[in-house]
Amino acid sequence: MHTHSATPPTPKRNETLASRTPPPQLQSLLSAMTSLQSFLAAKPVAAGWAAGARSAAPQSRRARASACLAAPPPPPTTAASVGPARRELSAASRAVVEDEARYLVGTYKRSRVVFEYGRGCKLYDTDGREYLDMSSGIAVTALGHADPDVCATITEQSSKIVHVSNVFYTTPQMELAKRLVKVSFADRAFFASTGTEANEAAIKFSRKFQRVAHPDSDDPPMEFLAFSSSFHGRTMGAVALTSKSQYREPFAPVMPGVTFVDYGDLEAAKKFIQSGRVAAVFVEPVQGEGGIHSATQEFLQGLRDACDEVGALLVFDELQCGFGRTGYLWAHEAFGVEPDIMTLAKPLANGIPIGVVLVKEKVAAAINYGDHGTTFGGGPLACQTSITVFDKIMKPGFLAEVSKKGENFKQLLRTKLSGNLHVKEVRGVGLLVGIELDVPAGPLVDACLDAGVIVLTAGKGNVVRLVPPLIISEKELAHAADVIRDCLPALDVATA
Repeated sequence: MHTHSATPPTPKRNETLASRTPPPQLQSLLSAMTSLQSFLAAKPVAAGWAAGARSAAPQSRRARASACLAAPPPPPTTAASVGPARRELSAASRAVVEDEARYLVGTYKRSRVVFEYGRGCKLYDTDGREYLDMSSGIAVTALGHADPDVCATITEQSSKIVHVSNVFYTTPQMELAKRLVKVSFADRAFFASTGTEANEAAIKFSRKFQRVAHPDSDDPPMEFLAFSSSFHGRTMGAVALTSKSQYREPFAPVMPGVTFVDYGDLEAAKKFIQSGRVAAVFVEPVQGEGGIHSATQEFLQGLRDACDEVGALLVFDELQCGFGRTGYLWAHEAFGVEPDIMTLAKPLANGIPIGVVLVKEKVAAAINYGDHGTTFGGGPLACQTSITVFDKIMKPGFLAEVSKKGENFKQLLRTKLSGNLHVKEVRGVGLLVGIELDVPAGPLVDACLDAGVIVLTAGKGNVVRLVPPLIISEKELAHAADVIRDCLPALDVATA
């Protein structure tokens, strides 16, 4: 057998490949194929399968040969041909994107979509496209979008009073504080406007507590222990407790006196706590931003015991994992370990900004008038809205449903994604779920968005974070799992 490697002649100007006369051997082959197609066309193939009729008789060899000859060749696999087509923005949406680039500080790498309104677990962009929201505004809209009771509360309260400052008393703030204290370890509450503000307050409360606890010392415990993959906020104290260096280093020097050990490494944590220099230990019972990692009962109980031995405070940051997200009202309830301080924020008012610090009496007793304050924290609108959210989440069966849906969703993902070489693990608690990949998750997140499902990243960018509204249905979760599975080829294209 001889092989030919000669390069075919280049077409002359104005000559197309289709207009050129093929060589004799190719003419013979084309003639034979045409004759075979003509012969097979004399006996048309029944269209039952093509029409979806499962009861049609199996195709004959002749019919299958005809179908193969008639079928066009498969398109080449490219980024454009895997998954959904890229969304094209309308002129109005492009104008918003351009205005953002012109008028806002560039702190966010935004997805190219402009949302206009939402209903339940669905969001709709300005171009009329529908999206299933598996992000909840980063674990905020626990009751979904435009919840009727939340909307009614906002309308009613805003027509009464929105703001008066904390120089005066307001009923919603007192009512919300009572509700939170009654269902938690805490004796008192302090209200802020955001999660990072809540953590800043917890930092100050911890240091003030230690000064009061060591009145004769010129050097009371003032340091903090935090953990790898932690995220506690972006203000100067909270960011100092956040392990990712890219959040801290551009703003150095941040608050000094913070030591990090590996999340879950109890022996390393105990060694540092026993130094006697620690004012407080900050830990997330379940890490969200860090990659959906859950603590163990042994780890949290060991931290509790070590803190008690030396008089350090134990602070649970439940900004993302608290208030029903895990299927428990508080994430730490699953471990049977109580903190001295707990910080809350994201889902409390379903999108209206609010943060809370819950503390035991021994911590509250160390705080005097003027030690801390806030302009907007605990305002009537935010607190009344939070009362509505609280009352709905506390309805019998609500949290049990969150737990059930979360377990079913994880099993569904494990089944549908099994066999894909990029998927390393599906993990999480309740409706705080992560899919760890062996490659960056960005291409998959983008493909899902183009397919109408909103997901997030976490960890080192290799974890898909799924934090849908707590009211999401099993049907919607199944749809999300299908879309994620169907979009997995985007990872192959990105790594090709």
